[in-house]
Amino acid sequence: MPPLTRIDSGDRTLVRMVDSALAEAARKSGDWLACRPGCTECCIGPFPITQIDARRLAAGLADLETRDSMRAARVRERAREFVARVAPDFPGNPANGILAEDEDAARRFETFADSETCPALDPGAGTCDLYEARPITCRTFGPAVRCGEAEVAACGLCYHGATDEQIAACQVEIDPDGVEVALLEELEETTGERGRTIVAFALL
Repeated sequence: MPPLTRIDSGDRTLVRMVDSALAEAARKSGDWLACRPGCTECCIGPFPITQIDARRLAAGLADLETRDSMRAARVRERAREFVARVAPDFPGNPANGILAEDEDAARRFETFADSETCPALDPGAGTCDLYEARPITCRTFGPAVRCGEAEVAACGLCYHGATDEQIAACQVEIDPDGVEVALLEELEETTGERGRTIVAFALL
């Protein structure tokens, strides 16, 4: 992973901004928010992540290696096993883990490996071994949030008994200045890295 201080600094800004927005969403949502340590609803089935996410995960795993090499080894082994199981049906290039961008690949991804558990999840504790380095999608899953014009669907376990108006009142904007898009453009211009992948490939 090349040392791109400017991009890494921008990513830290992005993470702080998103985490701050989600803290506000949690404050507004109160008891409607079901997210707790041990709830792994969002850890089952892969989802696309950006190259910025992949870079952050790789750095997080390297940091874990220095602090707890055995735990890091378990994450790597789970990632290797995940990829070995799903590679034949991967809707993209299994050699580099980049998802294809055509309609057929998007359709195949809808049901791809949807019962697989994220390799970053500690199956015994029910918590993420790379929590501080988790992708933006992981950070925003659960509460009601917006990203530009798009509303991000809240977790189905949350907001039971709330009206549509009450849920809307809890929404927060996670990236009003388009920081993530700008970082991805800069990363592509600097390294040529582009396209989306999944967590398991990012950890290998």
